[in-house]
Amino acid sequence: MIRSELIQKIADENPHLLQRDVERIVSTIFEEIIDAMARGDRVELRGFGAFSVKKRDARIGRNPRTGEAVEVEEKCVPFFKTGKLLRDRLNAK
Repeated sequence: MIRSELIQKIADENPHLLQRDVERIVSTIFEEIIDAMARGDRVELRGFGAFSVKKRDARIGRNPRTGEAVEVEEKCVPFFKTGKLLRDRLNAK
């Protein structure tokens, strides 16, 4: 499912809401998740999962084309851990 499909599904299930209001709601939710993660906070959606930021240390990598050693800088990467309800549903328990 992509963002526009999510917006359309919410709009279809809530005919009392205008399409532009649904778009604003979905955008606000995503922006808040992004802002929280940018601050290094953890975002937990009960039953769905938790978004967090993990720090990867600097290291020496390798250019796959030339085999030359290259320095890879320290960086932060997003991480998602599924909640128990989602995991059980995916595994049909």
